[in-house]
Amino acid sequence: MNGRGSDKANPDNINVNDVLGDYSLTLVDTLDTLAIMGTQEQFEKAVRQVIDTVSFHQNNKVQVFELNIRALAINLANRLMPAFESTRTGIPYPRVNLRRGVPPTETTETCTAGAGSLILEFGLLSRLTGDEKYERAAKRALKSVWDKRSHLSLMGNVIDIQTGNWIHTASSTGAGIDSVFEYMLKAYILFGEEEYLDMFEEAYRALMIYVRDASGYVYRNVHMSTGSLMSYWIDSLSAFFPGLQVLYGDVQSAIKSHLVYYNIWRRYHALPERFDFYHKEVDLSFYPLRPEFIESTYYLYTATKDPFYLEVGEMIIQDLNNRTRVPCGFASIADVQSGKLEDRMESFMLSETLKYLYLLFDTDHSVNKLDSNTIFTTEGHLLLLPRHYLKLTQSSPRARRLISIQSNSFGTCSRYNPANYQSLYTPSKLDMTSVPYQPQADYASHIVGCHNLPLPPLSSYAYCDSPWTTAKRFDISFGSLKKANSVIEVLGDYLVKSLSGLKFELSGGKRNDGFVVKRG
Repeated sequence: MNGRGSDKANPDNINVNDVLGDYSLTLVDTLDTLAIMGTQEQFEKAVRQVIDTVSFHQNNKVQVFELNIRALAINLANRLMPAFESTRTGIPYPRVNLRRGVPPTETTETCTAGAGSLILEFGLLSRLTGDEKYERAAKRALKSVWDKRSHLSLMGNVIDIQTGNWIHTASSTGAGIDSVFEYMLKAYILFGEEEYLDMFEEAYRALMIYVRDASGYVYRNVHMSTGSLMSYWIDSLSAFFPGLQVLYGDVQSAIKSHLVYYNIWRRYHALPERFDFYHKEVDLSFYPLRPEFIESTYYLYTATKDPFYLEVGEMIIQDLNNRTRVPCGFASIADVQSGKLEDRMESFMLSETLKYLYLLFDTDHSVNKLDSNTIFTTEGHLLLLPRHYLKLTQSSPRARRLISIQSNSFGTCSRYNPANYQSLYTPSKLDMTSVPYQPQADYASHIVGCHNLPLPPLSSYAYCDSPWTTAKRFDISFGSLKKANSVIEVLGDYLVKSLSGLKFELSGGKRNDGFVVKRG
């Protein structure tokens, strides 16, 4: 592998130049990885190298979001601040030149994640420096994007920073929007201000209703105004979402969604950039060593202590070593099916992927014992904010409750026992509580196409949760003049939009008074 820098010959090559700007990115991005995994001597040496050699006074155009999550200090933040100027909505321009500000020809279209995922780093910088301008700008950007959500409380994927109009209306948990949900919840945990939690809870509820599919396993791309399906693929970036669900306390949903990505990895020994869940095949075949699936595995293990997640980590390590290890690092996989490699290793391999794997197995590491308002950013950087930097809203009962939940997710909660969840698991004398022995594991493998057995019916005693309601008695008329209630009216609002999964077994009685629904 060769060292990489900005593409001087082609300044419009955003695939490279959005991140690389000739400021020793990998060194800067992995400082806290050295602090967690390395020795004090190694860490101090790296810090000294940054002080002596790194300069952001570069004539390079970079993406504000991508650089912010990898490296932020006063010098750099001041170079990013012009992105927030001359914008009518407060949503920043997506790119700036670190020496010259926003180029005159810069596009006004930016992704939702890029606009709304700045509050952790900018907010922390304001608290530590006493200069409110950074936090004020990032908070305005986040609220501006959120205020333009649809009546379904869904946000689109790409927005115009001047008009506030949505350019791309797909809503999902994946690329282009993913970290905005992460930063809503983590901003609340870090800063203790309830408005961030209010945003997240409304957004999360909308995702559960409109983006999550009927099975509860897949989070799709849907239209932000109608909830209608827009594509049949899920992407590898959305594999972060189970970890966020754990942080929020929704462990049951996290287990299901994680199993989908686990089976995709198991099938291809990596996670393709996109997977078509309708045709059960790869849609985009490259894997740039992304950390999101490992991150969720780490969160699920800290919350459940299920050894299955250690086995998942072992599987990942073996595949990374067998498929991507090269003499000077790890190479991205250009095609997960052929195994072809690419001469490229992103900085997040060291900043996140290996860090989460390390913390997954080093269960006694001090980081795994931290509590209160400690969070990882979307680039895997550990942030802690002493209490005297917090605002008064952090002391509210609601804030203390969530901070307690977050603390428990770092290893202090009781062992997860699915026997407590009758809808998912029916315990017997041999109580096999590990995730692979639970029925939902088989259902997830069917979604991915790991085997060709027919898809089993949904059942509370089989493969996943089924909706249920109290017993109802109703009349159905088949051509008679007798006035009868319709099935839809009787069942109520829950199934008004879809009768998917509704089944009846009818039994005729001895008297001529209709049928008995035996099972459904």
